[in-house]
Amino acid sequence: MAIVVEKLKLGGQGPRVMVKDTIDVAGHPTRASSRALEHAPDAERHADVVQAMLDAGCQLVGKTSLHELAFGTTGLNAWIGTAENPRYPGRIPGGSSSGSAAAVAAGLCDFSLGTDTGGSVRIPAACCGVFGLKPSFGRVSRAGVMPTQTSLDCVGPFAADIDTLITAMQVIDPSFKALPGVNGIRIGMVPVQAHPEVQAVVDAVLEASAFELHEAPLPGMSAAYDAGLAVINRETWNACGHLVDSGLVGADVAGRLLAARDTRDEALADAERCRAAFTAEVDAALAQYPILALPTMPDYPALVADAADTRAAIGMTAFVRPFNLTGHPALSIPFEGASKLPVGLQLVAAKGADELLLAVARELLQRLEQ
Repeated sequence: MAIVVEKLKLGGQGPRVMVKDTIDVAGHPTRASSRALEHAPDAERHADVVQAMLDAGCQLVGKTSLHELAFGTTGLNAWIGTAENPRYPGRIPGGSSSGSAAAVAAGLCDFSLGTDTGGSVRIPAACCGVFGLKPSFGRVSRAGVMPTQTSLDCVGPFAADIDTLITAMQVIDPSFKALPGVNGIRIGMVPVQAHPEVQAVVDAVLEASAFELHEAPLPGMSAAYDAGLAVINRETWNACGHLVDSGLVGADVAGRLLAARDTRDEALADAERCRAAFTAEVDAALAQYPILALPTMPDYPALVADAADTRAAIGMTAFVRPFNLTGHPALSIPFEGASKLPVGLQLVAAKGADELLLAVARELLQRLEQ
């Protein structure tokens, strides 16, 4: 299934955990599912998040596959094989943290860790029908995680239920506090262009939750998406561009890296201006409505057979990448559409309000069960 790239047996008798193979585990290589890193040296020390899990008594049972060099949204990987989508066979697992989402969906672990630079936790969570959280930027340590330098990337957990996701955050984030009350919370519904069945699920869930709902337009989202793409292109080229000369990077990722090389300084400066403007726009909306809600993806996940052109699939991240640019915490909650395919509901909160985000999600799910 190409979900697990290396089996491990470290730690105690607590929850079983797997980590994306961009996260260092001492004594084991970090290959990022790339043939260009096949002979990478063993990591000398654990990433901070790995050490935190071991200190908490978790069992580290494996490293998971990904879209090569974490630079793609489909999860397709010609070198190690594409992780199968356990709950929706034949559909892409999503990327780039494909194996981490699939491992949870397959029941191979209690929770897993991925990384999210432009949707790389939330997209595979939505595709595989599990929970996935991108914490506030800088909230969870990235020491020992590829790439070393980033203004977008966050380590985040996957789980099959909200309580396990909360447990994961308690383990990897030493600053994580008790969940607050959610009485009187108002939710801002962000209008977007999504598949009618996807939007219908999101609307029905929010209405059934009985939270007070308001429309909360974010007119800067499209520009923020483009700006986020410019930043990720420049930062990924800086981190991985040198590998292209090896001739060992897969054709899809090599093509994207070579295109990313052409990101102009002017485009990056424009992107930083957009980052400031869109961050202010999101902050203003959150000042009115402490939670924003929208679909995680515009459509159902594509069939693997139709997803070979990964550049054409970048639009999958239209609703998630903008919140990497701003650094706000964002969560994908799994639901299912009329076609019995996965739909993610994305909730977004203020920076640092990760506990509120999870508290609202847990309350929403409890209300749906009543």
